[in-house]
Amino acid sequence: MTPNSRSGAGRRGLATLIAGALAAGGLAAAGVATLEPGAASASSHREAPLIAGNPRYDNTDVYAFVSPDSPKTTTIIANWIPFEDPSGGPNFYTFADDAQYDIHIDNNGDAQGELLLRYTFRTHTKNKKTFLYNTGPVTSLDDPDLNVTQTYDIELLNLHNQQVVSKKKLADDIPVAPSNVGKASMPDYGTLRGQAVRQLAGGGQTFAGQADDPFFLDLRVFDLLYGGNLSEVGNNTLKGYNVNSVALQLPTDMITQSKQQPVVGIWSTTQRKNAQGSYEQVSRLGNPLVNEVVNPLKDKDRFNADSPWNDGQFLKNVTNPELPKLLEAIYKIKAPAEPRNDLVDVFLKGVKGLNQPPNVRPAEMLRLNTSIKPTANPKRLGVLDGDNAGFPNGRRLTDDVVDISLQVVEGELVGAKNDLGDAVDADDQKVGDSFPYLAQPVSGSRGPLAKGTTGGNDVRNQLGDSLEPAGSTDGTPNTGLIAASAGAGAAGILLIGLGLAWWRRRMQ
Repeated sequence: MTPNSRSGAGRRGLATLIAGALAAGGLAAAGVATLEPGAASASSHREAPLIAGNPRYDNTDVYAFVSPDSPKTTTIIANWIPFEDPSGGPNFYTFADDAQYDIHIDNNGDAQGELLLRYTFRTHTKNKKTFLYNTGPVTSLDDPDLNVTQTYDIELLNLHNQQVVSKKKLADDIPVAPSNVGKASMPDYGTLRGQAVRQLAGGGQTFAGQADDPFFLDLRVFDLLYGGNLSEVGNNTLKGYNVNSVALQLPTDMITQSKQQPVVGIWSTTQRKNAQGSYEQVSRLGNPLVNEVVNPLKDKDRFNADSPWNDGQFLKNVTNPELPKLLEAIYKIKAPAEPRNDLVDVFLKGVKGLNQPPNVRPAEMLRLNTSIKPTANPKRLGVLDGDNAGFPNGRRLTDDVVDISLQVVEGELVGAKNDLGDAVDADDQKVGDSFPYLAQPVSGSRGPLAKGTTGGNDVRNQLGDSLEPAGSTDGTPNTGLIAASAGAGAAGILLIGLGLAWWRRRMQ
């Protein structure tokens, strides 16, 4: 629930395949209030029954880290709309106009947000008499050929006990980077991406638009934990898919309580306007994989609609998680003893001495110690591999949260050393070195070339080639072929007309 809402070191072993499945559950189990995506999903892709049918409101991932190239700032990234097929037109992917996309920050450990960053979007259409997303090549965000565009505002709300104390507009009418339709439509997408990065008054940067989905894992885990035979592992199921992202880089002292208390808790929500005109929370995400594999079906939708300070109702899902039992039954890997207080301590409170705030109230959110400087050589297993700047201390785009979660849920922190993982150790796209860090979205023209064509000879050119005389090198059209084609067409039309006349006489 949020204001204005009515309701609220390369490890890989035998179970590398299992890891993916575990990871999803492990992470979720780690938190008291576990968020879990419904039927089949990634971090929180299609994680709960209701939200699976409303992808524009579906949170997929949250990332938070001290900016590697600007260590006095913190970067927060939140993603929505899972499994965006790059070729999914003509209605490409937009944020919803009837939603509030919120990022919450708890900077004193009480499980309530003291800061709320609210994104609202507006869609603009230049020509409603065409079905086209763009009517020609797009070279800039204000190009008249970009038919469907979006802009957004960012509002900062300061809260006390969930009551609004003050409001401030951080951004107004900022353009959104469009869906990457293809090379013909957007020949230089990098320019469009760059134009969508804007400076904020008072410091910081903002970006909103399409991006390559940075989450990586083998999702075949939902096929009864990789079919029980570990024969198909290491396939990044999210390869080739995009998401809609918002990225925000802010001065760290703007979001923390003080230098003495540098830990912040972060989660995102989506609120959708209902028929009565009120906003209702329909999606929520903090740590990855929580609502996905920790909460049973009966709790998933309720978790998405609720708030961290009410996470005690989901505690049993964490202390007695289902996933380790499934792994024991299928792969004979002994499940750690219950109750799993180790999961509660790490994922609901933060690691003591690392990212646990004083007087913490257990709740499911991503916790980041902003005083820990970024490392020049991030390790994919984060804290498990001695890299305290990584997950579960916040989450970087390159952190292998599936392997980390899997190993923790199988008892890594209580003496049960293991090398579980899903054999997918990195995304197929390289992240950037500067804000917004996200890889550019996969292009809609990424598919294979048509049969018989080459990179420099497309289908249209082949048609042109067929109109040239054999052996011609000057590009002169073959007028004889054109005339023959036209004559054949006319003959065809004549035959159709004679056939129709015969049919009429016969009917009479």
